[in-house]
Amino acid sequence: MQIPRTLALILAGGEGSRLKSLTDERVKPALPVGGTFRLIDIALSNLAHSHLSDVGIVEQFLPHALNSYVAAGRPWDLDRNHGGLQVLPPFEGGPGEGFASGNADSIHRQRTFIKGFGADHVLILSADHLYTMNFLDVLETHITAGADLTIVTTLINEDASRYGVVQADEEGHVTRFAYKPDQPEGNLVATEVFVYRTEALLKALDLLLERDGELGDYGEQLVPWFVENGTVVEHRHEGYWMDLGTLQSYWTANLQLLDGDGATLDDPAWRIYSALPQLPPARVLEGAEVRDSMLSAGSRVEGAVTHSVIGANAVIEAGATVIDSVVLDGARIGPGVSLVNCIVTIGAEVAGGSVRGSADCVTLIGPDGLIDERAPLDQDAELPRGFAAR
Repeated sequence: MQIPRTLALILAGGEGSRLKSLTDERVKPALPVGGTFRLIDIALSNLAHSHLSDVGIVEQFLPHALNSYVAAGRPWDLDRNHGGLQVLPPFEGGPGEGFASGNADSIHRQRTFIKGFGADHVLILSADHLYTMNFLDVLETHITAGADLTIVTTLINEDASRYGVVQADEEGHVTRFAYKPDQPEGNLVATEVFVYRTEALLKALDLLLERDGELGDYGEQLVPWFVENGTVVEHRHEGYWMDLGTLQSYWTANLQLLDGDGATLDDPAWRIYSALPQLPPARVLEGAEVRDSMLSAGSRVEGAVTHSVIGANAVIEAGATVIDSVVLDGARIGPGVSLVNCIVTIGAEVAGGSVRGSADCVTLIGPDGLIDERAPLDQDAELPRGFAAR
């Protein structure tokens, strides 16, 4: 298929309040996943493999770490003289100035940029999901159907009330869309990957702003408007997909990488490109015990680690025990500490002699080394296989 002229917009400005101290000082797309990768790597790598090189990253909340990480886009082959990666922060002066009140508002504030770019289609992505996808397949579905909007959907094995729930007929035409319904009708949900016909998108945003006086999230106004007034189809994603917007989903997705039940980050045919730090290899010292775990570059283990992901430059000292946990970059776990089902925030120092974690919840350890949040495990949701086998 000849690649149509497409502008990809990655929405990377959300605050991520449900992740507590994980996102106090950084935006969600800058969070580690699988040790040394960042969430933004997923969207950018999928775009690179799909040969889509015109990319804008829409920012708002704490953009500094993300800007430093993506730089000019070189790891994803987006540092180009024409097109390539563009960072789109909030601005003053001219149409679209100010801060957005939702993701639909974020798109509308970039309407001058979108219109001036002249693409036939706009691909909208969120930057906090874990999956691999060839977006050219989505574009083919979109163009073949003559759609104004194509929604990438997937079936989930959990409560669908925190997602946009989709109803579609046998031909794939979307007939209903409910945004975060209290009582979902089914478990087919939007993955927050959308393709819009550019002209239809800009027209809809203008009409909605005129009608409602303000714009919020896409699920509240934009997608329902298209379902009622346009041609909307679904493109079914059959592979792995996870929204990493909660503590349990973030913890689960990281540990599923160990079990082979999660996303594939080591497929040589679909590499996840990254601005990996230049660090020495991980070290496992005498007396350490490591089983079924990922150790990132620069980490050092002297204690016992089982079914866990250890981030870059993290230290597990002698006498510490880490089980079913995600220890992020630069954290230090002291002697005598026992972690079970924990997420340890970047740079945290968990003092020796203290015990953190329990078998029935995900425990977040904040930067001060103290418990920041306990999230009871939803046993109906998909849990890591290694955890479930214990």
